[in-house]
Amino acid sequence: MTTEAVVDLAALGEDFTRDPYPVYAKLRALGPVHRIRMPEGADAWLVVGYEAGRAALADERLSKEWRNAAPGLGVRQVSSGPTMLNSDAPAHTRLRKLVTRHFTPRRVEELAPRVREMTDALLDSMLAAPERRADLVEALSFPLPITVICELIGVPALDRDAFRQWSNASVCAPLLEDRMAGARAVNEYLTRLLEDKRAHPGDDLISALIHAADEEGGDHLSGPELLGMAWLLLVAGHETTVNLISNGMLALLGHPDQLAALRADFDGLIDNAVEEMLRYDGPVETPTYRFTRDPVEIAGTLIPGGGEVVLVALADADRDPARFADPDRFDIRRDARGHVAFGHGIHYCLGAPLARLEARIAVRALLERCPGLALDIHPAALPWRTGMMMRGPERLPVRW
Repeated sequence: MTTEAVVDLAALGEDFTRDPYPVYAKLRALGPVHRIRMPEGADAWLVVGYEAGRAALADERLSKEWRNAAPGLGVRQVSSGPTMLNSDAPAHTRLRKLVTRHFTPRRVEELAPRVREMTDALLDSMLAAPERRADLVEALSFPLPITVICELIGVPALDRDAFRQWSNASVCAPLLEDRMAGARAVNEYLTRLLEDKRAHPGDDLISALIHAADEEGGDHLSGPELLGMAWLLLVAGHETTVNLISNGMLALLGHPDQLAALRADFDGLIDNAVEEMLRYDGPVETPTYRFTRDPVEIAGTLIPGGGEVVLVALADADRDPARFADPDRFDIRRDARGHVAFGHGIHYCLGAPLARLEARIAVRALLERCPGLALDIHPAALPWRTGMMMRGPERLPVRW
């Protein structure tokens, strides 16, 4: 069957932005696939539930390539050039292979001492505040991931305030023209960066990619592919981790029993706590768009071909009681394995090991150095990032 009724999520306003989980649960009770209007104003097909969502994430009938998007959808590509996120196999396989070696668990673990050093420096600055209050996003959640990825890929002293505005606008601004303006600013910056790296290569990931050759075929990234890779590494390389740290700390501060348990056994619980943070309130609500080429039947619903947008509600998949018992309960001791916070299939997040490492180090150091850490705002007053892609508070006021 084909469902024609449109569920207008845009009409739900701030309530949906703040807490989309009850809305997704009601939709899931009605079925796995729904025609929706996104807060951004465009229509799409939304897949809810764990099994249907996981299957859709790995469904090769759904394309990630924008050339397969129908004209007039009301959505546009914001990233520059071809990336792993907007390509299908075999192009995706080729692009991923050229950068995978730099994100193996072993290579990432080698970054741990430097991540701890950065974290301690940021906490030194935060704890120097005489009023013993801070915005955790401003003090830690944003500067740590952006500094880590900038060092890794070889970005010089970045105007972080400006870049944060561009990046946030490109992925979360409610209006399409604002998203495109942010994207243009990022694109112009990266173009200048690549020109500089070609002229003055260094010991960094961008320089390595410029000169990289696939060991078997002598494969290089083209100019547009290099720009796309730089975009993906810099924007996606920090956006998700910002929200992982912020959402995770918000969950802990809202559940004193879980916070106390973690403080009592960091060594035994920190890894599992991060996995539960990812499951309970992950950084990506829905991943980047998928498009139909031919008509596709998903869980009994026929979605037309011709470039329709298909979204997978990662946030709902990880709150599905058919997969996780008592899913709305935050429990750092639960077995959260199998969550899809980092996706599933060939587009599984390449940076997952790095995000996990940063979250483990940041959360532990913060709690060890801040006795009595508490939320300094009523949870209902927190401002949340708009749109259905990235999920996280814009600010997270805390006191200690």
